[in-house]
Amino acid sequence: MKNIAIIFLFINSICYSQQNEFEKYGPFGSKVYTDLKLALDVTNNVYKMDLSYQKLDPKLYAKIGKLKDLQALKLSGNEIKTFPNGFFEMNNLLYFASYNNEFGILPNEIKKLQNLNYLEFFGAKFDSIPSDIAYLNKLKTLKISSTNDTLKLPTTLRYLKFLKDVTIENCVLDSFPKELFKITSLNFLSLSNTNIFYITKHFERLQNLEVLVLDNNHLQTIPFEIYKAYKLRLLSLKNNHLQKLPDSISQLENLTLLDVRGNGFSKEYIDELKALLPGCEIRF
Repeated sequence: MKNIAIIFLFINSICYSQQNEFEKYGPFGSKVYTDLKLALDVTNNVYKMDLSYQKLDPKLYAKIGKLKDLQALKLSGNEIKTFPNGFFEMNNLLYFASYNNEFGILPNEIKKLQNLNYLEFFGAKFDSIPSDIAYLNKLKTLKISSTNDTLKLPTTLRYLKFLKDVTIENCVLDSFPKELFKITSLNFLSLSNTNIFYITKHFERLQNLEVLVLDNNHLQTIPFEIYKAYKLRLLSLKNNHLQKLPDSISQLENLTLLDVRGNGFSKEYIDELKALLPGCEIRF
């Protein structure tokens, strides 16, 4: 029971930290503006703004770039498809997230936001990430999900040396994202429902990886070399086409949770996994 409690605390801490990223940015105690007109009237010392679930006046939306002090901006369900004038001149922006806004393109100008730490899009419509994202050398978190289209990742991702958290979900990747597996700083990687058929064997590059989620794909095998990501604590492989895992998984001494639900594992093989991973909770 103690081991299970530790697992749930670990999972909950991951979920909590991801859901509350917006709270981390901006000066301590700074006001969160939810009225764009009021923020534009103030202009200076507007550090945080959450415009979720508002249909924005196009004339006001076009002026967001005037908020030069803005550090955190959250948009959600605003019926917008383009970035406002001056958006890419907001040099103090650290956090930007958009949910259910159909941005049709992520332009090369993204490179100008060189202080950005956190970048997330849910429900956008662009089909590629520009190579100039490599200029965001302070980026720590990148999340792209539910584009309802193919998504092309640039080869330049490997230059993001401080990237720790990558989530690509509910997107059809146009090819296997090998560049992601060259980012040695990664701590969390989720590639769920991305139409991938295989996974790289170069786990020796992922010396800091603790969480790997590969749910709802077409994987038939996991490479023997997975043991080289020796810090792995959580490995989720739900709803693939796996029948067994390499015996080398027994060398993942830090593995706390292994989720293999929705695969072709027999009861006998589950018992074998339990013997290989005596300190790990296995969900099947």
